[in-house]
Amino acid sequence: MYEIKDASPSLLPRERLVEEGAEQLSNQELLAILLRTGLKGQSSLEIAQLLLKHLTSLAELRYLTLSELQAIPGVGLVKAIELKAMVELGKRIDQAKLKKDQAVLSSHQLGLRLVKELGSLRQEHLRAIYLDTRNQILEERTIFIGSVSRSLAEPREILHYAVKHMATSLIVVHNHPSGSLKPSPNDDRVTRILAEAAGTLGIQLLDHLIITQEAYFSYREEERLPQL
Repeated sequence: MYEIKDASPSLLPRERLVEEGAEQLSNQELLAILLRTGLKGQSSLEIAQLLLKHLTSLAELRYLTLSELQAIPGVGLVKAIELKAMVELGKRIDQAKLKKDQAVLSSHQLGLRLVKELGSLRQEHLRAIYLDTRNQILEERTIFIGSVSRSLAEPREILHYAVKHMATSLIVVHNHPSGSLKPSPNDDRVTRILAEAAGTLGIQLLDHLIITQEAYFSYREEERLPQL
């Protein structure tokens, strides 16, 4: 159970935020501000406390569905929608820290970031990162959600955007919701197919990253990229 401190009814989160700054507020107070209003006999702080008691950690808020949020007393559809929007916006703000013009310096740097972004997803996602001659990101695009192996086996769409952006190299990434970091024989096969197809267009496959919730696997770091 997520541990929280008892809140006094006299606390005024909005006023505290104005006077002391958002960083001084507890998770409960911040949620109470987002919830805005309570119910008869139940303040927004008390509803926030109930919500937090349903979580084993604050990070779990990201995975609650609209139905699961509405099951918490005091959280109706409108509040559930607003909370989901807040979580998604926070996620996008975090992702925006890596600007398009920032260079990819290493597989390690990129892998650590992608563990945060893709590691906890429950479906397989295939992402392609297109780079120029200085390894600066031209575009980072989710190509496919679902059966990654089927998408990777037919690299036309991946290479379509590479040509569109006149990329000189690319990195492909997909997550393993199972938690296994070990590349499958099919991962090896489709990496070879994509590397060969890219090579015919003068585009280099720099790496293929496999992402889990805890870590990443890099074909480049493990020296398993196809030698063309």
